[in-house]
Amino acid sequence: MRLLFVTSEVFPLIKTGGLADVSGALPIALRSLGVDIHIVLPAYRGIRSQCTPAKRLGGLKVFNDIDCELYQTTLPGTNIPLILVDQPALYDRDGSPYHHPQHGDWQDNPLRFGVLSKVAAILANKNNLLDWQADVVHCNDWQTGLVPYYLKQMGSSVKSAFSIHNIAFQGNFHPDWRHRLTLNDRDFQPEGYEFFGHVSFMKAGLYYADALCTVSPTYAREIQTEQFGFGFQGLLQHRARALTGILNGIDTQAWDPSQDVHLPVHYSEKKLGNKAKVKQILQEELGLNKDANCPLLGVVSRLTHQKGLDLLLEIAQALIEQGCQLAILGGGEPKLEQDFLGLMQRYPGKVSATIGYNEPLSHRMMAGVDIFVMPSRFEPCGLNQMYGLRYGTIPVVANTGGLADSVSGGTVTEDGKLPHNMTGFVLPENTASTLLVTLQQAIRMHANFGHWQQLQKQAMKQDVSWKTSAKHYLTLYQRMFKH
Repeated sequence: MRLLFVTSEVFPLIKTGGLADVSGALPIALRSLGVDIHIVLPAYRGIRSQCTPAKRLGGLKVFNDIDCELYQTTLPGTNIPLILVDQPALYDRDGSPYHHPQHGDWQDNPLRFGVLSKVAAILANKNNLLDWQADVVHCNDWQTGLVPYYLKQMGSSVKSAFSIHNIAFQGNFHPDWRHRLTLNDRDFQPEGYEFFGHVSFMKAGLYYADALCTVSPTYAREIQTEQFGFGFQGLLQHRARALTGILNGIDTQAWDPSQDVHLPVHYSEKKLGNKAKVKQILQEELGLNKDANCPLLGVVSRLTHQKGLDLLLEIAQALIEQGCQLAILGGGEPKLEQDFLGLMQRYPGKVSATIGYNEPLSHRMMAGVDIFVMPSRFEPCGLNQMYGLRYGTIPVVANTGGLADSVSGGTVTEDGKLPHNMTGFVLPENTASTLLVTLQQAIRMHANFGHWQQLQKQAMKQDVSWKTSAKHYLTLYQRMFKH
């Protein structure tokens, strides 16, 4: 199976969220199953310097006014070929892959990701640059949504799978972009790439790909409803037979408390004692009062309405008055950032808020906090709750998407036993009062050393690796050739 994996971010080279983690780990798991995989990524500023010296494959005319150079190196730490699309005017910039430093979207994002999509479609077919041709192109989120369209436009026999990581981000742009991107006018219609009068990269992926997949079975069902479909529920119901939900895994080597390079001391399911030492050192690092017994609640997240963290703000005072500490790491909506910083000023020694992205600190927090809080309004998959399971940091999650698929709730039975399948706490509904009640249940269990340690061990026994999921993806690719 020859697979071209197209993505707008990949860990460890460039990361804004979970897509990068998936793009860094899934190809490795597929490679271990014998898949011949190449990754395609834009050559953002600083990317080439992080890789082994790249070999120039050649130049490519993408559109009439856009040329690019292609370079091949390997994904760091692996022997997986990585093809970089080098177009300095589009990719060599400050800021994130999608936003300029002042937080607004890059105005030419349609061109930047239209070029990525077109290059991937060209590379998937026989070409003069690669002595290799794909059987399947695996596209990820709206940034690669035009790949299936370009393949159809070329009359290609290469199959395409389109992964929906978050259907709320759709890549909808002014209709004039269809000319610059060489999209056929006749396809600018509901049975095509048009979406409410816009050129929609997401719609193109959903409409033209041979197979659709998303990052958890529950999310695959949810996006076919009005509440979670963000306008695409009708199309997804129509294409339900082509849609598969496959739960993400995590990189269990990078996220392993027994050898994590970012931790001051290591621990495991069999040797849990050192987890308390990580907590003590974390409290010191974050300026929190050193208190081994107080429940330390953690958040590592984008600070956005989707993540439901306004609900945590509503009940923060009640939690602090009950003796809890809060540690927050993340960035996003300015109001949420300011609210958490304000909370830290109001409760010094009891609340820590670190604004921004900090990979080493995220590892120490996943290991050092007791309870991980994730009350998302919707969550396609979520990875942090799986990091929590892996690290014996008990997740309290909303009953949605991948959170529902990866965390099993429960309560202590009448005879005082913990359900053997319980791995965390699941909110019956997403309200501030329900979040408070559920966190209070977790806090009460935290006070019972025997129950808490049993729960930690049950959480740490869960298989959160990519092994099973990668097999499901391979089955999906193989199934495309039977139709």
